[in-house]
Amino acid sequence: MAATDPEDSLDSWSIRTIVATMFPILIALSILEMGSGYVLEELEETYLANPTLLVLVPVMIGMGGNLGAILSSRLSTRLHLGLLEFDPRDEVLWTNVIAIMGLAITIFSALGLIAWVVGQTIAAPMALADLMLISVVSGMLLAAIATVLSIAATYISYTQGLDPDDTTIPVVTNVCDILGVVVLSVVAIVVLN
Repeated sequence: MAATDPEDSLDSWSIRTIVATMFPILIALSILEMGSGYVLEELEETYLANPTLLVLVPVMIGMGGNLGAILSSRLSTRLHLGLLEFDPRDEVLWTNVIAIMGLAITIFSALGLIAWVVGQTIAAPMALADLMLISVVSGMLLAAIATVLSIAATYISYTQGLDPDDTTIPVVTNVCDILGVVVLSVVAIVVLN
């Protein structure tokens, strides 16, 4: 990686540059976020027939974005240190991806179990096997999507001359919000039908 001119890096910290870069991105992402509400409304019957699934919705979309944000942050740090190469043979990149997937399987397994307990307490009970399958499969799919989005957002930011610290986390978390609802809904429909 080429060394950056200190004057260029100082320019990227100006309010004007940050607002000019982030305002259009945040507007586009806000419009995209409205899509997750539309998806929830369209699948209202599925969720009302299985209220325990409603317990999964906010946590599922939050965790997908969180996993993507962790990876994005790690990639941005390595990029700023000059240690990141966008090469499929980069062992550290694969180690980070494997760590995120391992974290995902652990989190979404625990989430399925906790949602089942909550569902037994306050909602219509749902079979533990179905809930675990929905939670783990949709969680792992979402983690895979978040991983690809993190790598792509970091790479695109870098190639476009944008600071990945500014762009990757908002992009990944917002896109994972809407995709989290879609993935959870599709997996739930397949498992329950």
